[in-house]
Amino acid sequence: MSGRPRFAAIWCVGRNYAEHAREMGAEAPDHPLFFMKNPAAVSGDGDPIPIHAACLEPQEQVDWEGELAVVIGRDARDVQESEAYEVIDGYAVANDVTARWWQKHGSGGQFCRGKSFDGFCPIGRVVPAAEVGRPDDLLIETRLNGELVQSARTSDMIFPIPRLIAELTRGTTLLAGTVLLTGTPAGVGAGRKPPRFLRDGDEVVVAIERVGRIGNPVRDV
Repeated sequence: MSGRPRFAAIWCVGRNYAEHAREMGAEAPDHPLFFMKNPAAVSGDGDPIPIHAACLEPQEQVDWEGELAVVIGRDARDVQESEAYEVIDGYAVANDVTARWWQKHGSGGQFCRGKSFDGFCPIGRVVPAAEVGRPDDLLIETRLNGELVQSARTSDMIFPIPRLIAELTRGTTLLAGTVLLTGTPAGVGAGRKPPRFLRDGDEVVVAIERVGRIGNPVRDV
């Protein structure tokens, strides 16, 4: 089981894959939809995804979201799209675990609370950017108990990584060590009919071409 790395901040992007927006009953956004996760939510490969008692009220709701994580290597502000790759230190596999009721209803419609429970951000080893190369067409897949539930390519992103960095750094400094989660493809539990949320005994594996994989068991706490 890996240790828990510390990151300066965790920024995330919602609805960055059109099919995912549709499965959630939403339109693809005209501008990037940014929100944050508590850095204390970070866990590592092999660490359990906890089902907290609060996440069983009023019903089961904990969902998976396999994502490509971008790690910023230096303080960055007002970065142009053409310069975006220069501020990236590396990439990692991540799972933006989400408590859906808390995301949508439990905190006035603000995403942060439902995204920030302890253990709700498994992140794998950070692979240096030079080893990955350009990440603009990587296969990303998520499996639940061995069943393929998400499969897409990063080329399917509505807003590619340079655009995300340029938009997010307009007048805003990203500190070195900030993580940017770049959005999840279609195939999350909330989008299934009927919905399928994480339960004690499940295992979620997220794999991204040239970046690696993480596997996390699910446990009631």
